[in-house]
Amino acid sequence: MNDGTHLVWNTHEQKKVFEGPIFDVLEMKRTSNDGRSGAFISLDAPKWVTVIPWYKNKDGIPYFKMVRQYRHGSEKVTIEFPAGTVDEGEDVMVAGKRELLEETGCIPHSQMVLLGSISPNPAFMNNRVWFYLVEGLECVNDQHLDENEQVDILEIPVEEVLREMGHGEYDNGIMMIAQGFFLRYAKDHGGLL
Repeated sequence: MNDGTHLVWNTHEQKKVFEGPIFDVLEMKRTSNDGRSGAFISLDAPKWVTVIPWYKNKDGIPYFKMVRQYRHGSEKVTIEFPAGTVDEGEDVMVAGKRELLEETGCIPHSQMVLLGSISPNPAFMNNRVWFYLVEGLECVNDQHLDENEQVDILEIPVEEVLREMGHGEYDNGIMMIAQGFFLRYAKDHGGLL
């Protein structure tokens, strides 16, 4: 069976062409196995983590704790799961707990479950994003947001989030991926929907 190794391009040179606060831009000179060569751009971004906080309310209805915030790239307000970047040298799960606490003031009531990790856009980004499920929360603090963050905390029924994802304020591709991981987990672990 063909494993795709004939598709790999070899890197001969790599240099940073832009250094920014969120990501750097790298240029690589690469050659294919059949002799073609070219220059390619990659965003050198930090790891990301997304936490899916799930719980049932007093009536037994499944809910997500989510956040609403303005996104400068799309120039829109979006509804998302708590998420953020992983600091240099920081454990991804620790970063997830930190982001959850900073954005919502809550900590996991139980162990965080790793749902998966993917490359958010392998065409030109070199980072990965991890997705964790938290079943149950304990709110212990107020928000501790970064200097330029403004975040509303929302509690939204799971059914509504699943129905609206990809529309209106639910316009974030990473959240759609998070939903896919959640649905796969929910299929194998009943009672979450």
